Amino acid sequence: MNRPVTLFTGQWADLKLEELCKKARDFGYDGLELACWGDHFEVNKADAAYCKAKKDLLAKYGLKVYAISNHLVGQAVCDRIDQRHKSILPDYIWADGYPEKVNQRAAQEMIKTAEAAARLGVEVVNGFTGSSIWHLIYSFPPVTQAMIDEGYADFAAKWIPILDRFKQLGVKFALEAHPTEIAFDIPSAERALKAINNHPAFGFNFDPSHFGYQGVDYVKFIFTFADRIFHSHMKDVYWSDVPVDAGVFGGHTDFGSKGRYWDFRSLGRGKINFEEVIRALNRIGYKGPLSVEWEDSGMDREFGAKEAAAFVRKMDFPPSAVAFDAAFEKK
Repeated sequence: MNRPVTLFTGQWADLKLEELCKKARDFGYDGLELACWGDHFEVNKADAAYCKAKKDLLAKYGLKVYAISNHLVGQAVCDRIDQRHKSILPDYIWADGYPEKVNQRAAQEMIKTAEAAARLGVEVVNGFTGSSIWHLIYSFPPVTQAMIDEGYADFAAKWIPILDRFKQLGVKFALEAHPTEIAFDIPSAERALKAINNHPAFGFNFDPSHFGYQGVDYVKFIFTFADRIFHSHMKDVYWSDVPVDAGVFGGHTDFGSKGRYWDFRSLGRGKINFEEVIRALNRIGYKGPLSVEWEDSGMDREFGAKEAAAFVRKMDFPPSAVAFDAAFEKK
């Protein structure tokens, strides 16, 4: 049996969940990865009755939920808080906007997210961690290793208590390794794991799109963290083969602007080699959902989401249980 194909609802939070359920069913999805914003999954309301109602709603349309995602609040746990965060955080997390207090409230909300996930009956929460040192990624004056060490120590201090609660609940946190996070490529992911002493509740939501345009070997990422791939996003990205106006840093341009080096694209229309991704996921024994995170500034999202569901089903296949040449052996 192939893995379930789900749709991440983060880019659809402007729609009521029931409306999206109808669309997802018609697009051909098996389930939804519920974002913790909009009305899709509200952590502060997620008592047992609320969770049952969400599952019943999905079941009404033949859908299941395998994971929830709280990227926006997770981002605020380690970030250097500024006015940008006010636009993405619930009012009760932003509150007075005092940076240290926002960090603390965000950390408590991530614990509550794990508790809500347990009530919902899912074992994975996807999200971001934020980073106090992302602004030092390409800096002048030169940054010292001591400053980077401080950033990983800050990550450990803020996230280990959260992860301890995740472990108690039997829920895992899957970081979507991504620029602006504490882990955004293979070395930084290794360093993040080391900082938290390889905490068993911490792993990754594998998303190749964030690696491809950076030049990171996204297939090697799967093998390097084989026991830490807790969830997988299916998302594509295109990058240019020739010099352009706005390079890998984007030139402060918007997604979809002409002259960018890279942009997210609908599945199968970028440069990610999904054949190798599927083969790698098979080799590590990943049996979780393949969750479409649909982003393409140049395409109608409903057209794209339907096309993406069909693309993932076409690309996915179960691993072989026998060697193909075993039949040649004499019995």
